[in-house]
Amino acid sequence: MIIQLLFRILFISFLISSGWNDSAAQSAKDFSLHGRLKVSANHHFLEYEDGSPFFWLGDTGWELFHRLNKADVEKYFATRSAQGFTVIQAVVLAEFDGLHTPNAYGELPLLNDDPLQPREAYFQYVDWVIDKAAEYGLHIALLPTWGDKLYKNNWGTGPEIFDSSNARNYGEWIGKRYKDRKNIIWVMGGDRIPRGAGDVAVWNDMAEGIVAGIGAYDKALMTFHPQPSATCSSSPWFHKSEWLDFNMLQTGHCNDAEVWRFIGSDYSLAPAKPTLDGEAVYEDHPLCFNAREKGYTQAYDIRKAAYLSIFAGGFGFTYGCHAIWQFYSPDRQPVNGPLRFWYVSLDLPGARQMKHLKTLMESFPLNERVPDQHILLDTLQDTHRIQATRGKDYLLIYAAGGDAFRVRMGIIRGSILKAWWYDPRTGAKIFLGKISNMGTHRFKPLSAGYDNDWILVLSDASKNYFAN
Repeated sequence: MIIQLLFRILFISFLISSGWNDSAAQSAKDFSLHGRLKVSANHHFLEYEDGSPFFWLGDTGWELFHRLNKADVEKYFATRSAQGFTVIQAVVLAEFDGLHTPNAYGELPLLNDDPLQPREAYFQYVDWVIDKAAEYGLHIALLPTWGDKLYKNNWGTGPEIFDSSNARNYGEWIGKRYKDRKNIIWVMGGDRIPRGAGDVAVWNDMAEGIVAGIGAYDKALMTFHPQPSATCSSSPWFHKSEWLDFNMLQTGHCNDAEVWRFIGSDYSLAPAKPTLDGEAVYEDHPLCFNAREKGYTQAYDIRKAAYLSIFAGGFGFTYGCHAIWQFYSPDRQPVNGPLRFWYVSLDLPGARQMKHLKTLMESFPLNERVPDQHILLDTLQDTHRIQATRGKDYLLIYAAGGDAFRVRMGIIRGSILKAWWYDPRTGAKIFLGKISNMGTHRFKPLSAGYDNDWILVLSDASKNYFAN
């Protein structure tokens, strides 16, 4: 415990010396000026009330309210804010015996497991965490409950406390409590998909209750967190529900998920709604839950899921770390073999590299971007996948395995284009020069194979995008 305490003190000192206070203050200032989040006019992105673009870079801190004390919450928020994260996904009624194991201050959330009898002390701590997130410029993607409180699907602690008699009333109560917090994004579900019409009805009841508590659909930005399935998405059950503003996917914890296919399916639905992968392969996770034969996921696995899903049309991406979602520490039982404690895992390579993704996407007009595979003569598959996205006068192409590819020119504006390679590991920009925007061009990344993904950046030479 002494070593653990010393590590935490040194870690906080490092963050302070690195200037995270300034970064967090700027994030909070920007966040407070823009207003609430809403769906963009083209229905494929989120933006603030004042029209400012918003890039979702999330982290799965599922047990945040349940397991962390205030000092740990501040350390966690300070680190993620400094790393460029904008969203933390967390659960009020938590997965790990969240109804019967108290939070860090000895408080349980409900009296007699009754969702209509919330305990004030527990929710005052939830209030504090949400408000602290706002100070760091972070949104909370708030799950009112984990899915096992509705049905366990053969796993989960439960107990099952929600049904048609109480889901709407609980939703209305929690919606009213947090209606004035501008940094909340509501998330139904919690690692579950409906088993039938009855489950759909109960989730609809809870969502509609939240809307009633807040007072209007346009004040309650909302989605649904599913489990992996044939579509991996919320869309089969809720796409046309009025309360669902954007679809969320869970593509799971293998490194070969065709994330571009799942995102692309949602992107093409009518009516159009934004979509993103809200739970992809986690860093330091047993690959396909089979560490003995497959080992653990690496930063490369996370980067591939992120870039491929965003370039396929996702408006953002949620990173995850196996030790952090459960906030594994010396006094906790490990779940599925985490490699290190959560506070050590905050600075893993994959987490640090997410800021390069955010920097790249925010270097160009975010909300005009579309996926466009037609621009490629070579798309390839699996670990060699080539994925393209573009705006009116810029083009980004991700080569997952560093393979060469050919590009149809003349699709974006500009007779002459500037070209760069972008390194997703370091954020380095390697200028290639200027090229004609006619015919076809072949591009070969600077290296190939495992952990050698690259992004080609092309833009109208008359613009100042991505300037060195």
